[in-house]
Amino acid sequence: MAEAMTATGTWPAFDERGFRNFLDSRNEPGWMTEQRSAAWQVFQQLEWPNRRQEEWIRTDIRLFKLDAYGLPAELGEDQMRLPEPELGRGVELGGLSTTWNSQPSGSRLEPPWAERGVLFGSLDGLLANHGDLLQPYFQQAPDPRYDRFAALHAACWAGGHLLYVPRGVVVEQPLLALSAMSDRGVDLGQTLIILEEGAEATMMSESASCEAGDRGLHCGGVQLHLAPGARLRYINLQDWGHGVWHFAHQRALLHRDASLQWTIGALGCRLCKVNQHVSLLEPGADCQVNGVLFTEGKQHLSYHTLQHHRAPDCRSDFLYKSALQDRSRTVWRGMVKVDPGAVRTDGYQRNDNLLLSDRARADSIPGLEIEADDVRCTHGSTSGRVDEELIFYAMCRGFTRKEAVRMIVSGFFQQIFDRIVLPNVREALGRVIASRVREYE
Repeated sequence: MAEAMTATGTWPAFDERGFRNFLDSRNEPGWMTEQRSAAWQVFQQLEWPNRRQEEWIRTDIRLFKLDAYGLPAELGEDQMRLPEPELGRGVELGGLSTTWNSQPSGSRLEPPWAERGVLFGSLDGLLANHGDLLQPYFQQAPDPRYDRFAALHAACWAGGHLLYVPRGVVVEQPLLALSAMSDRGVDLGQTLIILEEGAEATMMSESASCEAGDRGLHCGGVQLHLAPGARLRYINLQDWGHGVWHFAHQRALLHRDASLQWTIGALGCRLCKVNQHVSLLEPGADCQVNGVLFTEGKQHLSYHTLQHHRAPDCRSDFLYKSALQDRSRTVWRGMVKVDPGAVRTDGYQRNDNLLLSDRARADSIPGLEIEADDVRCTHGSTSGRVDEELIFYAMCRGFTRKEAVRMIVSGFFQQIFDRIVLPNVREALGRVIASRVREYE
């Protein structure tokens, strides 16, 4: 098969010919071409994951067909319809980077930050001009042999975003990256964030389709690299159309005394399978991850998280909360791994689920793998339905049933909202979730 038909035209197929044409269209350093070619060979050798594998036993992708999609191809500006980002409302941004169907569509960075050496915008374009700077970080990228989706992304990523903050620079304004996709579009974007020693920044990343029912494929990646003493607040809102297949490998590497607050909002897509790994590499590293999942219809969202303590005196705190409507399903599988010698580790993970339908299902599988003494590691999980007495109590005071359920859902997520320091992010998540709450069954 040489081509794939999409809603926006004919794109190169995911085959040898299509991949070679894709490589020829890229303006990249030779080392990147070699890295892509090696990953493509791995992709051809691997099989798609299946439910015989422990990690995929609760996630069924038999209906997924890669042949229905094509490799990113250049599109005309008249075909771009970027949605209004939820996270950018009422915010004075220090920079904005946008992509459309894996193609860069624009970027800007305010002069004060550009003058201090900050790089922000299209990863595709910045790689061509700063290859020597970025090469070491691509060598630390997730192993394409992890699974076939990792190999596909490593070989064919396009339309990414880059944030690089030099040593000691504090970017006081938040930056926003928007990845948008058309119906039956493809997004293979990669987000790469690099903070040098003592640097600090706030980055908001949003992915969205034009319409709620849009279909498509996202096979993406996130890499966060924090040097000693760096501080990053990273917010990621996933709001693809309900027909999108969403696969992603996300990883953060924290060095000595680095601090990361990572907030995730997952609201869209048909099926989602995300691997989120945080590695605390040197003493003093601190990570807090907050996850908000809201599902409806027949959505299936699966998050596999790993808190990997590789050094002593580090702290990690993962809190995921899910609210489920209709016949939707969530899967959360968390692991706190403590290596030998990682003494005085403080690791915590928790997953709470609120079922808004008796047909919804939430699977929680927390885990600990501890190979060191003198550690404090705890985990927990809860699942339950809305208390009818709470709904009755609110309705007795003049609220409709729908308004009562909205309040209960908002209160359920409040613990995470309280952790978010940016008011616009709290408001955006609350606004989007409230608009999707329906009459409780």
